Amino acid sequence: MTQGPFLYDDDPAPLHTGTPQNHNKLLIGIFGATVLVAVVMVALMPFFKGSGEDQAREVAGVFAAALSQGDLETAYGLVCDDVRARVAPADLADQYLQPGTPTVTGATDSEVDGEPVQLVDVRWDDDGAVTTSQLTVVPEGGTKVCGTTAAG
Repeated sequence: MTQGPFLYDDDPAPLHTGTPQNHNKLLIGIFGATVLVAVVMVALMPFFKGSGEDQAREVAGVFAAALSQGDLETAYGLVCDDVRARVAPADLADQYLQPGTPTVTGATDSEVDGEPVQLVDVRWDDDGAVTTSQLTVVPEGGTKVCGTTAAG
């Protein structure tokens, strides 16, 4: 051992001198509060994001407006992977664009191949000549347009 004068002549004091305390209640409280906050956030999500129908109407409106204004980049960003696999961005207007100004008029819940979809009705008014189409909107990494049918 080393000999000599030391700053402190006593042995070091033990670091933990008190009685050990059980902190399980604190941990359970933190965990419980976290679970409660998560449940409340999930319950409130429709108020912030809107219902599935609201989201479908919004996406269909933005998609149709982008197409009618020639903004193919925005419109192409709103289509599902299936459409991207078979339609080039330049050909998107050929399949989805109708003459006139688009207006979303309604949406209904449906199923395609057992998957939930929204069928969104779009009215295209070309100075009195009206064409309607129905966009199929799916929840795919967000809400995406995945097909159309012309109604006349």
